[in-house]
Amino acid sequence: MALSVTKTKLSGKVLLSGAKNSSLRLLAASLLTEETVELHNFPNGLLDVKVHLKMLEALGKSIKEGVHTVQISTQKQISTKLIWKERSIRNTLLILGALVSRYGEGKVPLPGGCKLGERKYDLHVMLLEKLGAEVWEEEGYLCAKSKAEKLIGAEIHLPLRSTGATENTIIASSLAVGETILYNPHIRPEIIDLITMLNKMGAQITVYGQQAIKIKGVDVLKAVKHEVIPDNMEALTWAIGSVITNGEIEIENFPYQHLEVPLVYLRESGMKFYRGESSLIVKGGQPYPVEISTGPYPGINSDMQPLFAVYGAMSLGETKIVDLRFPGRYAYADELSKIGVNSKVVGDMLVINGGNKITGGRVKALDLRAGIALLLAGMTSEEEVIIEDEWQIYRGYENLEEKISNLTS
Repeated sequence: MALSVTKTKLSGKVLLSGAKNSSLRLLAASLLTEETVELHNFPNGLLDVKVHLKMLEALGKSIKEGVHTVQISTQKQISTKLIWKERSIRNTLLILGALVSRYGEGKVPLPGGCKLGERKYDLHVMLLEKLGAEVWEEEGYLCAKSKAEKLIGAEIHLPLRSTGATENTIIASSLAVGETILYNPHIRPEIIDLITMLNKMGAQITVYGQQAIKIKGVDVLKAVKHEVIPDNMEALTWAIGSVITNGEIEIENFPYQHLEVPLVYLRESGMKFYRGESSLIVKGGQPYPVEISTGPYPGINSDMQPLFAVYGAMSLGETKIVDLRFPGRYAYADELSKIGVNSKVVGDMLVINGGNKITGGRVKALDLRAGIALLLAGMTSEEEVIIEDEWQIYRGYENLEEKISNLTS
């Protein structure tokens, strides 16, 4: 299967889906209770979400889906072993943390998803060991078992601000005995969304800025109804798509407070936007080059840089991008070069000479964000761009073809 795209002008209104990066974490956290977890503004259509729901069913959870909602309940005994032969996702690490926290042991497939540089899981092993678990690999699975009856609270110092390790510490220590203090966490909107839901369930989690998170372990967590935050990556995608296709899009349910820093860079580089009551209106036009480096929230995260690369490719001049979190995460640039983007890697920096027309060609979506970057680039081409492995894009963009159709009708 492949996706074909050619010159497109994006104009109209689009409603953002619930955030992929938040939804997956909330699904993992649902394993911490036997009571019902009900999520609203939930992106049922995402491929990664579908995989995660199947994983929960394989463990014994009951799933009831509605329109942008899901109910996760417990009708039978939950298995602590996720025996899984289909495509894996990186969220299996959080599933492991939840299983060990609740049941004292767990076994999950080694994580899959996007391969971003040296993206390993040593921090997850470290934090589980700090909380009193033994962790080992076993024939393609990652296993953990608490040495005591339950995990024990501890002080955990992250050597770098890792989103996944922060989330797993929160999940794994919510039902631990005693108090856990996590130093140097990565506080992002998705992290706050997870903490908000868990506190509604009876957890005792306190955030001290970017310095630390304190988690007092509780005995049980209760039922909850929770609304997923809007997807800030989707929001940024439509905003950049509006500019480079010279359209005008009103992005409804726009999470402005989650994107203040990226929007500063975009406004300075020519993006014209206006804030509505709960939306952002973006008008197309000629973008200027950008110079960015990725960093912890509220800065520009690593996922965003392929979008900035396409934005820069459409500008007249030289754009420079440095990814401080995943140095060398520029494989997508080779794919963009196949359709006319002129770029080179200098040390850890991607340099893009913008202003060249996008040509037709066949490219491959190496991961989710690379895929959407190729799709946006293809929307500016007079010739057909064919994207192979297009399923990568549907991992993180719900009802994409329907939304594009509505914006081009």
